[in-house]
Amino acid sequence: MGTTAGNITVLQVLPSLVTGGVERGTIEITQAIAAAGYTALVASAGGRLVPAIEHAGGRHFTLPLRSRNPMTIWSNAARLERLIRTEGATIVHARSRAPAWSASLACRRTGAHFVTTYHGTYNEDLPFKRRYNSVMAHGERVIVASRFIADLINRQHGTDPARVRIIPRGVDPTVFDPGAVAGHRVARLALDWRLPDGASVVLLPGRLTSWKGQAVLIEALTRLSGRNVCCVLVGSDQGRRRYSAGLIRQAAALGVADRLRLVGECHDMPAALLLADVVIHASTQPEAFGRVVIEAQAMGRPVVASDLGAPIETVEHGVTGWRTPPGDAGALAAAIEMALALPPEERQALGCRARAAVLRGYTVGAMQAATLGVYREIMGLA
Repeated sequence: MGTTAGNITVLQVLPSLVTGGVERGTIEITQAIAAAGYTALVASAGGRLVPAIEHAGGRHFTLPLRSRNPMTIWSNAARLERLIRTEGATIVHARSRAPAWSASLACRRTGAHFVTTYHGTYNEDLPFKRRYNSVMAHGERVIVASRFIADLINRQHGTDPARVRIIPRGVDPTVFDPGAVAGHRVARLALDWRLPDGASVVLLPGRLTSWKGQAVLIEALTRLSGRNVCCVLVGSDQGRRRYSAGLIRQAAALGVADRLRLVGECHDMPAALLLADVVIHASTQPEAFGRVVIEAQAMGRPVVASDLGAPIETVEHGVTGWRTPPGDAGALAAAIEMALALPPEERQALGCRARAAVLRGYTVGAMQAATLGVYREIMGLA
């Protein structure tokens, strides 16, 4: 399928456009494709973020790409084939496994180039799961957000490192900027969350699910009894009411219920991070990236992160934050104590170092430019 620099058409495929990092990345790359003068297409089962795709300069096509049913995956291959031919797509960028299987078949039939982003660690707890996951490692170019994932796909799928491109996720440093957040935004959150006057705020952003480590932080909270600390868990339980109720019971049993807040989703994360005295990443399973870490660093906040997965690459221990063994409440409490005890000038210096690290390598602009570079490379235009 031939092309020139003026008619690259990229079709991104994903299950839906509801919420999450995959969806946010799709919108950001749609914006970059359109800004470069190329054609940006997105196919998914739809969702509340479809207008964001259109606002970014893309066109959306609704297909049943959320389904993992083998017959639907096969039928979706034919649907994508028709879409590729009708719209003249030259590159199909798959961001999730079921859509990727359909896209892989469609690309073989049409000659379109097949690019994947290997977004997660993907469990292999069922028979044939590694085979199901493998499609994400078999693009002509495989984009990963960290060296950790690059090593994982080489180990598990034998992916040739020459096909892998490490492109970290990024933040918008004009949005995640401590100087750009008005004081009333922070004050509103403190009021909405009923934070005690004078309390140090320890913030853990993330979905309420066991491997995100909320229970570890609650246990660590019991070891901070000498401090006036309020622990805030930001994130939706996504219907896991039993888990969120269990966290409340745990805090009550440990005698720290009055120092715990479960506040649900927050639509002003820059203000939430600025409100925090320490930001926690407590995941007990390795993450492909962990965007909340660089968001907190961009806001100049001290970060304590689990010492596994991609945060090993984004948190320089003792320089831009601290790393602790996953699941170790004692070590987590000790690191929080260290962060809270920082003199103001040292706290400011650490925040400046953390933000500078983000500006050097973890911005949305850098991610967009590198992804466009992959598209041009695969088209022979680099």
